[in-house]
This record gives sequence, structure tokens and C-alpha cells, in this order.
Amino acid sequence: MAQQHSQGVTGLRNLGNTCYMNAILQCLCSISPLVEYFLSGKYITALQTDSGEAATAFAYLMTDMWLGDSDCVSPEVFRSAIGKIYPTFLKRTQQDAQEFLIYVLNELHEALKKYRRKKTQENGINKCYRKVVNIESSIITRLFEGQLNYDIMCLKCENCTYKNEAFTVLSLPIPSECECSLQECLGCFFQQDTLTWNNQIHCAFCESKQDAAVRASIAKAPKTVIFHLKRFDCQGRMKRKLRTDIHYPLNNLDLSPYIYPLFRKHPKYSLCGVVNHFGDLDGGHYTAFCKNTVNQTWYSFDDTRVCEIPDSAVQTPAAYLLFYSCQSFSIPTPKCKC
Repeated sequence: MAQQHSQGVTGLRNLGNTCYMNAILQCLCSISPLVEYFLSGKYITALQTDSGEAATAFAYLMTDMWLGDSDCVSPEVFRSAIGKIYPTFLKRTQQDAQEFLIYVLNELHEALKKYRRKKTQENGINKCYRKVVNIESSIITRLFEGQLNYDIMCLKCENCTYKNEAFTVLSLPIPSECECSLQECLGCFFQQDTLTWNNQIHCAFCESKQDAAVRASIAKAPKTVIFHLKRFDCQGRMKRKLRTDIHYPLNNLDLSPYIYPLFRKHPKYSLCGVVNHFGDLDGGHYTAFCKNTVNQTWYSFDDTRVCEIPDSAVQTPAAYLLFYSCQSFSIPTPKCKC
């Protein structure tokens, strides 16, 4: 008797140095709320008429990967659609998986965004006032977008200013060349930094450029947080890949030390996907580890080659991107086929 094909465990054909794309697509395919959104057909009502080709191709691919009966499918239609917007990805050359991820998330957001009105409070001179702004919202912002808050203090007059910045991927420095933990990478990212020389700020109170102390914190944590481990180190003309063995937890990742205000309760995160990079800066190969939401089992995806792996194999010094979710895993329940 033939073994039954598992939902969401489908290989992807390599179309010519497209392992970077396949690894990213496998990790996105492991994020249950995103898959549910496309398999349920909800994306159809949100589609922008002039920019929906890539999102539609993405929905078809998710359907093939989750509801099809093939062990392997081709992402050629999706690649063609995304390539019309970003021609670089039509080339048969290796690309950076993190850059591809950002372009895909941006394109899906643009195709599915809606506007909602939000009241905000602004601090003016001697008074506060409210204004209404239009906020872009999509399945991408709801799942992946977080907010960073930067506290910036002038080191001369000690005046403090604040700056907010949205993010979908956090690029973390690697503080050691041998081995370290993900928490050490996070601690390095969120530690206080001093801005001097060309990085000085213009202080409104001093009315001149001054050295400043800056510290980042998470003002809003996303439901799915993506960490980019900065393995490609460039210092002037010198370029190298850091092969540091970074230890990251599979469950119970706690981001509360980096979230402000501290008194809020925040859920723990569980790992659901890993993009691995093997090789050096000029070439290499990408694979993915993904946790299947149906059977809670980890799988290794190497283009068309798919195999089950134990939890202990998910930890690897080749890890380049880490996908964590604070939402409970659930089986996608399609209401219709796209």
C-alpha cells in the first residue's frame, strides 16, 4: 500500500539556483494562520485589482503544497509573477534568501492591503492634540509587523527624544565567532549604543549636532517574529561568512526582557521554521527545516528532497533565518479550493 502524502509536506522543484526561494516558501508554508488565510479564499476579497498576480500565484502554490497529492510541485508560476515586479529573481543566479523574503512579504502586503482610520495622540508645545491617520493593514502586517521604539538621549543636555520604526525582520548581530545563544544575539541588538562622529544627532535643545545614547526596545511584538542572523560580515573590502554555532530554543522563547512597557504579559514563542545556508558569500545552498502543523513533526526540505527529522537535528550552525510564532498551531481548514 502506498504511503499517504502528508498535508503541507511537499517538495519544490529547483528552477535553476532557486533554492533560496524554495527555502523561504517552505517556511511561509509552515505558518498556519497565513496558510489558512489563502486556503480559505479570504485573500480574494482583499486583492487589489492592479497588483494581485503574485498574491494569486502564491495562493495557488499554497493550495498545491497543502491540498495536492504530489510529493513535489513547481513554483514556476509564482517565480514568474514575482519576477515581473523584481526581475532579479528571474536570473539563474543565487540570491539572498533574506532579501527575497522581504520582497515577497512586501508584495503580498501591497496586493492585499486595506486602509483603516486610527486616532493618534501628538505632543505639541504645552498641549496634546489628537489627529486621525490612515493605517495600511493586511494579513502580512497582522502576522509579521512589529514596532521598535528608540530612546535617544543627547549626551550634552540629556534631552530625550523617541522614534518608532516598523519591522518585519530583525537582523541580529552575532557577538562571537565560535558559539553563542540567540539570547546573546538579542542582548547585543538591544544594548545601549553611543552615536558619535558621523552618526551624531541634531539636538533641538542644543541646536547643534551632539553625541547621543540610543537604546531600542520592542513597543509591539509581532505574532510571528523572524530573526535574520547576520552571518555575512562586511568590513570595508573584507567580506566573510560567520560560521558561529548559534543555539536557539525550539520552544518558550521569551522576548519580554526586550519589550516595553515591562509590566505587560507576553506569550512565549515557538520555532516553526529555519532557513539554512551552506557555503560562502559567493555561492552556496539553502535548505529549510519546518514544523508541520498537522502532525507536529519536523521535516527537512532540500528542494525536491523531503525527509522527517528529529527535534535534535533542528539545531544547526548553518541557521540563517529563524521563524518563531506565538500562536498555537492549527490545521488549515480550507473552505474552498482556489
